[in-house]
Amino acid sequence: MSIASSAVLVSLNISVWPASKLDREVTDKVTTDAQANARAGKFMKDLFAGTSLRKDIEKWAAHCRVRHLRMTLPWADKGERLLPTKMFLEYKQFINEAEQKFNDLCNRFYSAYPNLLADAPANLGTMYKSDDYPSLDEVRHRFGFKYVFSPLPEAGDFRLDVSNEDVEQLKQQYAKDYDVRLADAMREPWERLHKLLSDMSKKLTDEPESDGEKHNKRYHETLVTNATDLCGLLTKLNITNDPQLEEARRQLEHAMHGADIEAIKESPAVRENMKSKVDAILGKFDW
Repeated sequence: MSIASSAVLVSLNISVWPASKLDREVTDKVTTDAQANARAGKFMKDLFAGTSLRKDIEKWAAHCRVRHLRMTLPWADKGERLLPTKMFLEYKQFINEAEQKFNDLCNRFYSAYPNLLADAPANLGTMYKSDDYPSLDEVRHRFGFKYVFSPLPEAGDFRLDVSNEDVEQLKQQYAKDYDVRLADAMREPWERLHKLLSDMSKKLTDEPESDGEKHNKRYHETLVTNATDLCGLLTKLNITNDPQLEEARRQLEHAMHGADIEAIKESPAVRENMKSKVDAILGKFDW
């Protein structure tokens, strides 16, 4: 099945300098004092202890990767992922804003770098070594934010100067691989939905009292918002227009209609009713 008009490929590569260094002297001292094997552990020192400027970049990069994965589907083993065309504008806005914030955080770090170097001896004490710190120009090359969009190639697009028989074999091999990748890609929306429903069912199950004590669970707004958010996302991730996936999505949307977290917290009957709807969806489809 061709989905070239329903999705594009996108790759996202974010590099962040870890700014950590193995301290062999401290490692040797710790293992020796503990009378442990020399390979029992390692001590990694944080070159910028005392400031969060570099870690802020790292945290933002992690957030961007998670958001990227949520908005796309698997395709290649590494790198490229499927981006539904229905998600393109939303993704483009996200990635533009993400890159801008990444660059802003990096520039804050670069501007502070001379002062951070001056503070490092006090923050690291006897672990400080000036050779651990590269120049600012080198540091700039250790951070990067790059994304690339590319069209999803059709199975028959082979422009090689080889025999027709070889081209036909390549087409057949690609078509087979294409179908496998597409099937794997469409497993992910099902898996996201199944995990959410399973987690909801477990959360909505009231635990019996034991030894005269009632086990109270905590219910958060995300119990409702995660489900409604996924319902909206699945309308865009269903690039093959799978009617079963759409039916499962619609049933969850119907189950969440009018859901109120306060009522869920207070009423066992409300929890039981919602759990029965969730369990019905889990029982209806071949996961």
